Parts: sequence; structure tokens; C-alpha cells
Amino acid sequence: MRIADLGEFPLISRLEPIVASDHADVLIGLGDDVAVLSVQGNDLLLATIDIQVEGIHFLPQLITPEQLGRRALAINLSDIAAMGGQPTFALVSLALPLDTEVGWVEQLYRGMRAEADQYGVTIVGGNMTRSPAPISVDVALLGRVQREHLLTRSGAQPGDQVLVTGQLGDAAAGLQLAQHPHLPLSAADHGALLMRYLTPTPRVREGRLIAQSQSATAMIDLSDGLSSDIGHICERSRVGVRIQAAQVPIAPAVQQVATLRGVTPWQLALSGGDDYELCFTAPARAVPELMRSIKRETGTPLTVIGEILPSAAGRWLVLPDGQELALEEGGWEHFRHRQV
Repeated sequence: MRIADLGEFPLISRLEPIVASDHADVLIGLGDDVAVLSVQGNDLLLATIDIQVEGIHFLPQLITPEQLGRRALAINLSDIAAMGGQPTFALVSLALPLDTEVGWVEQLYRGMRAEADQYGVTIVGGNMTRSPAPISVDVALLGRVQREHLLTRSGAQPGDQVLVTGQLGDAAAGLQLAQHPHLPLSAADHGALLMRYLTPTPRVREGRLIAQSQSATAMIDLSDGLSSDIGHICERSRVGVRIQAAQVPIAPAVQQVATLRGVTPWQLALSGGDDYELCFTAPARAVPELMRSIKRETGTPLTVIGEILPSAAGRWLVLPDGQELALEEGGWEHFRHRQV
């Protein structure tokens, strides 16, 4: 069997028992957004790592090295945000062809430094090696969270509502514009959507406030697409879900791009990936105050897009016309070389 036959998440499931540990300080290993480790005191240590590979995650002709630096750090910041944590220290590993310009590397680090400064992160080291092929930028990020504020994928309960921060589908629309730059869209909308794809905004402050409210029950960041990522919550929490397509927050510009490309807006929002918004669950009674407080403190809106069901009830998508479809996992799937 090849990994292309198996796929990313089944491969992770096969590896999980190989590396599983009964070490008392490993609270969470594989299977969530970050590893969670117990240290002295009430703080927990968070650890994550994510890579950007030329030709897979970015195309040099579409992104500046500074933007790539910001992006490489932002996608890791988003993982820490999904656990309600505060990011602290980063290490950077680079694989570079010999003909890489020194100035390109300096600009990459300037972008990472700018992103790090914005979120209180210090870059403390890393590694470099020669590569015969594409550029790879691998970032490992540490963070911390108070024990009582930790959020994972495994706490959702039937009856909880499903919420997301911000708007979905922006990054997918931005990718469409990168691939089809002549789509008739206003310059302002074109630039805004493209930036949402190239340099996502990690919801670090929002994640900490959601966790500190102690009202949310589970949380994940939307990196691979809502239809895939909500499935991870369902799997870990052993629940089902019903998502209302008509309630998914989608910007008018995304709707315009979807129409121009001949797809429905909710398809971009559910399967596009790269939004790096937060998706979380909370009891219905806690939702109104959560929505008010997060909007007041950060300016970021929260939207209810569905509800958690018992596991036996399944996973469903309700279309705007009321038709119910089985919620299929979509979004980006590594090793299959395509959106699924």
C-alpha cells in the first residue's frame, strides 16, 4: 500500500499507536491541533509544527518571501489559538537550493519576525540544509495555556451549537483569483481575498478569550476546510453534527468569485481550506454572551452555523433549499494531490 492510496489522516491513525506514550507528562500527543505537555505549575506546554513546501503550499511567483515568512508562522499560531493558548517561542528549519538568493532568505525572516512581534513570539533557533529540489520552510512553535482553559477537539456534546469566527471561503476565493487573475472583480476585493489566502490572520486573541470564558466545549482551526475539520471534532468527541449551509458566513466578494467559477459559495466555504478561522462548540445558553464579548473585545464576529447531534444521528449538511445531504469530508488531503 502506498500513502497515496491511504491518505493523510488514515496514515496518522496508523502511526498513532506506534508513538503512543504512557508518560505522565504527555496529556495529548497525536490527534489534536497541538501536543499538550504537563510542566511545573498550572501552565501546560503546547507544541506544534507545520511546513510550507514550494509547489504544494506556495508558488514563488504568487507570494513574496516576506509574505511566506508571515504565512509560515501564522499557520502554527492558528494551531496554538485552537487550544486557547498563548504562543511563546519558535524554531525554524529551512531546506534551500544552492541558488537561493541571500536577500530572499533575509526577507523571509523579516516576514517571520514581523508576524512574531505581532503575537509576542520569539524566534530562538532552528536549522538549515541544502536541498536539491523545492524550498521548504518548517516552523515549530511552543506556547502555553492554563490547565483550566485548555480546549481540545474532544469535548463537544449533543445539543451544543457550532460556531465559527469571521468569514469562510475567503482563502479559497483568493486561490481562485491567484489561479485566474483576470476574473472581473474590483481591485479592492481582488487584493483583500488574495491576501486572505497568502497571509492568513491567526485568531490568537479570539481563541484565548473563548477558552478563558470556560463556556466552549471543543475547538479546532479551519485549515483543511470546514467539512473536514468539523469531522475531526465529531470523531474525537464521538458526536454527530448538522451544518446549515445558509448560515455559513460568506462575504459578497466570495459569492461573486463562486458565481464566476461556476460553483456554489458554500462549496468554497466548506471545502476550500486555508481560512484559519476557529470553529468551536458551546452550549446554547452560553452563546449570546460569547458572541457579544468576542465582538466587543476583538471586533471579530461569531456565527452559529449548526448544532452537535448524538453520534448515531450522523453528520449532515442542510442546503439553503432545505435538502439534507450527508456531510462528506472535503478540503485539502495530503498525499492524494487534490482537493477532496
